[in-house]
Amino acid sequence: MKNRKRWRALLVGMICLLPVHAVPVQAEEYWPEGPQIQGESAIVMEASTGTILYEKNSHERSYPASITKIMTSLLAVENSNLDEEVTFSKDAVYKTEGSGISRDVDEVMSMRECLYGLMLESANECGYAIAEHVGKDYQDFINMMNNKANELGCKDTHFNNPHGLPDEDHWTSAYDMALISRAALQNNIFRMIVNTRRYTIPPTNKHDEETYLSNHHKMLNNYKGDEQYLYDYCIGGKTGYTSVAGSTLATFAEKDGMTLICVVTKEQSPNHYLDTRTLFDYCFENFQLWNVAENEKNYTEDTPEIKIFENEDSFIGLNKEGCIVLPIAAAFEDAVPEIKETKDDSQVVGRIEYTYADRTVGGTDIEMTGAKVPEFKFQKKMEETKQPEEKVIRINVKYVVIGVLSVILIVGLGFGIYHLVDNFYLIKYKLESRRQQKQKFKEIRARRWWRKR
Repeated sequence: MKNRKRWRALLVGMICLLPVHAVPVQAEEYWPEGPQIQGESAIVMEASTGTILYEKNSHERSYPASITKIMTSLLAVENSNLDEEVTFSKDAVYKTEGSGISRDVDEVMSMRECLYGLMLESANECGYAIAEHVGKDYQDFINMMNNKANELGCKDTHFNNPHGLPDEDHWTSAYDMALISRAALQNNIFRMIVNTRRYTIPPTNKHDEETYLSNHHKMLNNYKGDEQYLYDYCIGGKTGYTSVAGSTLATFAEKDGMTLICVVTKEQSPNHYLDTRTLFDYCFENFQLWNVAENEKNYTEDTPEIKIFENEDSFIGLNKEGCIVLPIAAAFEDAVPEIKETKDDSQVVGRIEYTYADRTVGGTDIEMTGAKVPEFKFQKKMEETKQPEEKVIRINVKYVVIGVLSVILIVGLGFGIYHLVDNFYLIKYKLESRRQQKQKFKEIRARRWWRKR
């Protein structure tokens, strides 16, 4: 372990000393001006980078109503199995008013069915039952919600229930809900559920008939015939409404490789849908995503030994998933990079982060690749700067790589077995998504043809 830490420290030191090629200074870094909207508070966040593309009073506290259920759903998929049985208590049935699916005391459903009821029909009794099941105690789950919010960096949030019914001690902000939504979208089960338009709950021990669910989000589903709000690129979201909160809406959309999260609060229907569409159109038309590994050219030298991010045999490389988001008018080279050291003892030895127009716009990790290095090619340069009494540390990279791969294999096998059942539903979800996408485009073409007539 000591050798590993010394090896990692040596790599970090080398990275931090790498020169940065001069970046042309622009006369002005341009950030597109956002549109005017009706809502009092709103935000659009790019999911992969966390970059804020638009905001209006996004840190202002307000009542979230049922978009609270995004956090409830996130904790459920992180801390339970979809096939676990959830029993509805007397409190779950009688302490929840408003939207629901009419469950009975001691009714039993799977966690999967509860989550669909929660996110499609906004069933408050499902939220309560999930909280009691996952937290083992209702108040414990509320504590889990607030702890998770703190972990994600939320500063303007305090949850006091799992469903969003009016409560003076239950509040959040558009910015914090975007952070929570971003974390939720990283979970494939959550993405599958919120992307579902319709779902059928089979008969239970208390209901002899099937229960049919329909997603209330009108930008995804033609709910109650309101097809005017359908949005081609919508992949899910959550609606909310109470008399004190007004209309709240969290929506997720994908286009040209970019995933956007839009949260609007303190709205009046149907402005929450109209404002969301306006903000999505503005962002998709004015911003684009750049892959860092494919475009970063600054951290290189003419000396082959220093081209650690370019060579096939490099023992350090850039994570190929990392991106930055910039205005359409800007080039990748316009973003200003900065290398930062990471503190954890993992395969990640550093990170390149980029800024543009005084905004952090994304970045990517610098990782150990596992390539074999026969000797420190930079050892001679290091010896020139070290103190005479210092010892040269040599480690066997082969054993380090074997150890890391073994750990990854063991963890991967355990994770794969645990989630085998869930993966079945994810595969089914992807196939169903493709079918629904084809059907959606057919409907769009049909509508366009009819209008032309």
